[in-house]
Amino acid sequence: MTTPVVSPPACGGRPKIVAIGIAPLGIISIGIVPMGVVSIGVVPMGVLSIGAVAMGVINASVVGMGILIAGVNVMGVWWVGIEGMGPFRLRSQSGQVHQHHGQQGAKQNVYAYPSKQVALQKAKELGCEGVHAMGSLWMPCREHPSH
Repeated sequence: MTTPVVSPPACGGRPKIVAIGIAPLGIISIGIVPMGVVSIGVVPMGVLSIGAVAMGVINASVVGMGILIAGVNVMGVWWVGIEGMGPFRLRSQSGQVHQHHGQQGAKQNVYAYPSKQVALQKAKELGCEGVHAMGSLWMPCREHPSH
């Protein structure tokens, strides 16, 4: 049995089965700026991306962008995380971001959070006091904003 080559391909070279290094290209890529089907590292890009800043179809990351994402600060179609942007949040009660219209018709997003502490911080940022429960989540401000 031979050990797979793990060095990055030469310019214009073919992807390796396993690529490890700086900007590796392979089926399984591990390193800094890896690209491949499964990418693990700092700034990974691929179908399945795991790392600090991930971009791909499925991401598990601190900051991620893609279709299905789990992380701290994420953007995508379906997402799980502390903060995120996208039409559907997984594991929320309604499955959708809670939105309201602010004063003078300006659109303002008011999110529901899994943590009471995070909702309190967002209330301060919005200029209101307290929080209120929304199902199993917490929303900023003592009272629910009117539509």
